[in-house]
Amino acid sequence: MTSRDAAVEGLRHAAERVARGYGLELFDLQFRRESPGWVLRVVIDRPPAETDAESPEGEAVGIEDCRRVSEDLSALLDVEDALTTDLPAYTLEVSSPGLDRPLRGEADYRRFTGRLAKVVTTEPIAGQSHFAGRLSGIDAGDVLLAEGRRMHRVPLAQIRRARLEVEL
Repeated sequence: MTSRDAAVEGLRHAAERVARGYGLELFDLQFRRESPGWVLRVVIDRPPAETDAESPEGEAVGIEDCRRVSEDLSALLDVEDALTTDLPAYTLEVSSPGLDRPLRGEADYRRFTGRLAKVVTTEPIAGQSHFAGRLSGIDAGDVLLAEGRRMHRVPLAQIRRARLEVEL
């Protein structure tokens, strides 16, 4: 592990601590070079346990959540210099996964049952590698995706990428 990898891992732990302090979780953390320079992108989410049918708006992470995590994480990183010593200067961005969030793992497919999604597989299934439809859950390791009257069974192990579709 390089010193930069170790520093990014330290940043990951710090971001997880700050997010947990607000009842949130770290969805993703990236440290990469972009056109304006280095960017530390922290994506936070609300844990699934906090969402229920009576509170659909509880699912979304708001601007206020991002602001609080950004301010606290920035302050923590200013105080704990050792976390950023091996890193070049960077810009901190904190956001939510968004309405078209990526789906990762079985828990997400269960959590977002009933929502529209797009799925791309690593190899064709019945001649098709791009699927779009309404998530209908998981059965025996397969993601069930309803497209009109047709039900697709997409093996979870063969999904390359998947994301929710924005519904208007």
